[in-house]
Amino acid sequence: MISIKTFIKPLIAGLLLAGVISCSDPWEEHAETSDTNLSVNLGEALTASAQTSEFGKLLTETGYDKILASSKTFTVWAPTNEALAQVEASALASAAAKKLFVENHIALTAFSSVAQQDTVTVKMYSNKYLEFKFGKVMVDANVIEADKYTSNGLYHIIDKALTPKKNIWEFVQSKASTNAMSAYLIDLNEINIYSRDSVQKSLALPGIYADSLTNSYFTNVYNLNNEENKYTFFLLEDGSFVTETERLRPYMNRISEDSTTTYTNYFTVRDLAFHKAIARENLPDTLVSKFGVKVPLNDATIAEEIQLSNGVVYVMGKLEVPLATRLLTTIIEGEEPFQFSQGDKRGNTFYREKEDPSGNIFNDIMIQNHRVNRFTIYYGASNLYTTTYKVYWRAINDIQTNTFQQRVNIGGFISAVDGSLNEPFAELPYTNVAPNVYEEVYVGEFELTLKGSGQTLVSLMAANSTSDGANTLSLDYLKLVPVIK
Repeated sequence: MISIKTFIKPLIAGLLLAGVISCSDPWEEHAETSDTNLSVNLGEALTASAQTSEFGKLLTETGYDKILASSKTFTVWAPTNEALAQVEASALASAAAKKLFVENHIALTAFSSVAQQDTVTVKMYSNKYLEFKFGKVMVDANVIEADKYTSNGLYHIIDKALTPKKNIWEFVQSKASTNAMSAYLIDLNEINIYSRDSVQKSLALPGIYADSLTNSYFTNVYNLNNEENKYTFFLLEDGSFVTETERLRPYMNRISEDSTTTYTNYFTVRDLAFHKAIARENLPDTLVSKFGVKVPLNDATIAEEIQLSNGVVYVMGKLEVPLATRLLTTIIEGEEPFQFSQGDKRGNTFYREKEDPSGNIFNDIMIQNHRVNRFTIYYGASNLYTTTYKVYWRAINDIQTNTFQQRVNIGGFISAVDGSLNEPFAELPYTNVAPNVYEEVYVGEFELTLKGSGQTLVSLMAANSTSDGANTLSLDYLKLVPVIK
């Protein structure tokens, strides 16, 4: 990337440009010759060129001839008249389309064909990002004449127009009337999956589409409207979308049918976007989603492949994610509580970094000698499924010589008066925490039949005792393992 000033005289221009890029032959050649283009701006040069005069007409029609006459520095990849004649009429069907088309050929600052980098990603005036392989190719157009200098930049003549492509979100929007999954994704403009979504949407910047998190999918998964990153996205045809959501639906029971449908759909589609563009020939047999779900792939079920400006969409005739991998185990780290029950016991609370007998480092929490019966630590678990869960813990008792007991409770409400737990829907039995046991221990099971208020609280409760050593709490982690029905 080269930054060029505005030049008064051709000779001065050439010398300055040569100074910006050392050992750059094209710049040095222009320092030694009298190139008449250096006395005209980019708009004038492109309009006057016999090869690019039709593109010059588009510049004038869209007002970009004036922009390219300014004192800023630009690079233009200008299609030949023959290349422009091959552009589909839809790409130039309106004033807005023509403007976007022209913008997709112009970049601010200068990009010469001579540089140490082989490829650079260029932000165009269209806000799209295109790859320029120096001296050879801009996207899939060949550079037939490079480094044509003018008073305020340079242009390269290419053999194919750079017609702007939709990004993934624009493609999804275009399919909303014919594809059920696309329609649902658009609905997430108005639906908040989590309470934080409304906060993010309120902070969205209107008019700056790449960074406006106006959709719950953008907020919680990936912003498929962002041109700066590349994604791979799997869009299910209606039959596959129905099959996947119906298999998941029994595990997403909520207070109403509409709410159940919303969350079933979300937990189906959230695992179908990946933060890189993967060519079809490089697709593995399994991808792991942002949330840890293993998504198996079969090339034979890809109905369509669409290359877009910020990645690739694969339309899937079938994509089946087994429930065994879809229903993720919930891990709750002991050292990450959000609240405690009554009394300030910070002096009795220890966040520890320890090493187990195998040499593995772990972090946990231990609360000792607090002298409060049934003292409780609270955790959240918002993404549980409506099914039976088996519960395991690793709780390390490495300081006391005696065994103590603690229990896990599921659901309920925290009293605003004293911070105690009220109305849990599952109370697992008190379980011994014997000295120096580092293995995972099974502590019971519970069934979640309905998701809603009071269902996402998980708590660890001490013994009903005020005696030191008897009411200790310790937790490395809790593991909630869902059972497939």
